[in-house]
Amino acid sequence: MTADDDPRRYAHLSTIRLEDPDAIARAAKARRRHPGLKYGQQNFIVAADHPARGALAVGNDPVAMADRRQLLDRLQIALANPLVDGVLASPDIMDDLLLLGALDGKLVFGSMNRGGLSGLVNEFDDRFTGHTAAALVALGADGGKMLTRICLGDPDTVATLEATAKAIDSLAERKLIAMVEPFLSVRENGKVRNDLSANAVIKSIAIAEGLGSTSAYTWMKVPVVADMERVMAATTLPTVLLGGDPDSSPDEVFAGWEAALALPGVQGLTVGRTLLYPQDGDVAGAVATAASLLSRTAGSRTETTRIAEASE
Repeated sequence: MTADDDPRRYAHLSTIRLEDPDAIARAAKARRRHPGLKYGQQNFIVAADHPARGALAVGNDPVAMADRRQLLDRLQIALANPLVDGVLASPDIMDDLLLLGALDGKLVFGSMNRGGLSGLVNEFDDRFTGHTAAALVALGADGGKMLTRICLGDPDTVATLEATAKAIDSLAERKLIAMVEPFLSVRENGKVRNDLSANAVIKSIAIAEGLGSTSAYTWMKVPVVADMERVMAATTLPTVLLGGDPDSSPDEVFAGWEAALALPGVQGLTVGRTLLYPQDGDVAGAVATAASLLSRTAGSRTETTRIAEASE
């Protein structure tokens, strides 16, 4: 990735935060909103909420996401692609992007629960320490995302499920999308591991889509796993695919996404580390490749819908 290495390139953000903190609210109010969601147009959202949970690793580098300047460089490259529809970010990163003017015309999703820190002794007690529904309204955001890890052997899971249900209701009251990211998870050798078998993902969806008193504004955010046809048969909710931190080659990852994007109900991609920190360092190239998968799939769906409507 070619980037400006001047360590002072984001010094103006610190100055604004010090002298004029209200500039963030003004930037949010002045921001041009996304034109709106439509069936047949899959959405491409870049995720950048990992650091707030202490999850800085990408591949074999345990602190790949630690340099905020580099992260902002990469996010701006990704968001400059007109086929990238929006961002999912924690409040600190979201505020930086607002001050940088990088969110005009984009979908905006806030990260709501970051309390289950990576490696924390009670990691499953994933408290809501980020955006609130009220704050997201003030930002002009489109919704909020919540990580919902379900560990049948950990009593903290119940509190997380209850908090998630309340957050879904709080968002729905304001007509904001609740993007719920469920996993069946276990703790092994002191580390949390998500079960990525198809049956486990299906069960996590079944639990998560029943949270809250309404599902009218709820979306699912699920990993791409084997047997995605069965996974997507588990829900009628709009669903976005997450990228995670895959071990397979980029070609295999993109092929998996392309196949999953062709399934009914898949609304698009919400991907972070895979595209922001690609193996070859070419952020723009990785983003363009992922965007091309959505544009082909979305185009074919739009055409199918048009033909069906014309025949009625």
